[in-house]
Amino acid sequence: MNNKILENSDIRERVKKGLDMTFEKLLKAKSQTNGIFVLSQNGVIKKVKTSDLIR
Repeated sequence: MNNKILENSDIRERVKKGLDMTFEKLLKAKSQTNGIFVLSQNGVIKKVKTSDLIR
């Protein structure tokens, strides 16, 4: 059972790392085209320039 917990933890870490890498790649691509991100925070939709996220 302890082995399964370690496997799940390892899989979660790999997925998290992959998501972080994908977000960084998206951020770089959007910043090159002066794009914006549309985000939801507490049910409020916000538009944020990529240049503001990079700082």
